[in-house]
Amino acid sequence: MTNLHSDKIKTANLHTTTNHIYTNTQLRKLLVPIIIEQLLASLMGTVDTMMVSNVGSAAISAVSLVDSINILVIQALSALAAGGAILCSQYLGSHNTKGARHAARQVFFVMAFLSILLSAFCLITRKSLLRAIFGAVEADVMRNSQVYFFFTLLSFPFIGLYDAGASIMRAQNNSRNPMVISVISNFMNIGGNAILIFGFGMGVEGAAISTLVSRIFCAIVVIIQLRRENEPIFIKNYMSIRPEWGLIKKILLIGIPSGIENSMFQFGKLAIQSTVSTLGTVAIAAQAMTNILENLNGIAAIGIGIGLMTVVGQCLGAGRKDEAIYYIKKLSLVSEVVIIASCLIIFILTKPITMLAGMEPASARLCFEMIIFITIVKPICWVPSFIPPYGLRAAGDVKFSMIVSCCTMWLCRVSLCIYLCRVWGFGPIAVWIGMGCDWMLRSIIFTARFHSRKWLNHHVID
Repeated sequence: MTNLHSDKIKTANLHTTTNHIYTNTQLRKLLVPIIIEQLLASLMGTVDTMMVSNVGSAAISAVSLVDSINILVIQALSALAAGGAILCSQYLGSHNTKGARHAARQVFFVMAFLSILLSAFCLITRKSLLRAIFGAVEADVMRNSQVYFFFTLLSFPFIGLYDAGASIMRAQNNSRNPMVISVISNFMNIGGNAILIFGFGMGVEGAAISTLVSRIFCAIVVIIQLRRENEPIFIKNYMSIRPEWGLIKKILLIGIPSGIENSMFQFGKLAIQSTVSTLGTVAIAAQAMTNILENLNGIAAIGIGIGLMTVVGQCLGAGRKDEAIYYIKKLSLVSEVVIIASCLIIFILTKPITMLAGMEPASARLCFEMIIFITIVKPICWVPSFIPPYGLRAAGDVKFSMIVSCCTMWLCRVSLCIYLCRVWGFGPIAVWIGMGCDWMLRSIIFTARFHSRKWLNHHVID
């Protein structure tokens, strides 16, 4: 009787002192490392591109072309890993650590198997694949593309293993370790580029080898760190992992729709790029710089969205649906503040950046005009179109998100952009008009979906 009374007092004190699963301090510890990781990866990618551009136009063209394939692969693998992480976070929220460990082992199995299969396919078909996609390019560009693709496709299994490990760590609120690994690997990549490109004159091959080595490092460190038994989820005896088809089915049911969604976005970007390429060199240069700047002003909020999946997953695993709703609202508000601040900072820095980049006056002016448009439109509708969907995915509402995102993208971003450019003679601003319409339509649909609460009816774990 005394123990029962004591338990009631403890429970009452718990609800009095901490009304929510996460305190503000815990949220900061989860979200800040993810934001830093995302920002650094974006900045380092820009530096990487600038270093390769010093090799020559054929080299930077080759890297740009091959990276359009690599990004497609990376986004698909990342989405699959996120599917596994949602499963793990819900098991942890329900205090089923055994189920979380089983799920984590299957995430590693799925990611290793699919990434190796993908790497082998690309290795066998790499020359014909590149010719089929980029057959019209110059011989020098194609030769560099084949070299760069050869080394980067070898890194696919290591990307898969790192994504799996990093997602599992974040699912148990450990976002600091993936950040540290990412920071070190990014500096390794930049340092390797400096040594191999400028020191040994290896050109595109040097950039590719440096990327491969940094990704191998990430995978090895993640595998070692997940062996620690002091964490809720730890994995040992990797070679003894065997498929558990029930768990694999759950991982794929969440991961595949998200992977399709991410892949369709990349195909849409390629369609837009092909349209912009017909507008002349001034438009192409302006659009390229605008893309970089728009990515930078949204990357911090995307980091919040990634963290939101862990938070919502644990809330729903614990059966606390009201908590999931609360955190989606709260982190959407935080994201809005971040977006406004990011847009203003990038707006202020646009002219200095275009000057430092040595852009032609016409391209710089066009870039600045597009940034003005983005700075006005993005704070109005970007957050409701992107942040709540992260929470909906964590609840297992992935098919709805996939269908809406793909439809609005092809309807607004791609079709409207092509129509405005080719029928009405719009310049690259058509890309951002289409983008703004996409954000607006998505924000209306996802806001309605969020308030309908239908996304709470899914069951990810038993």
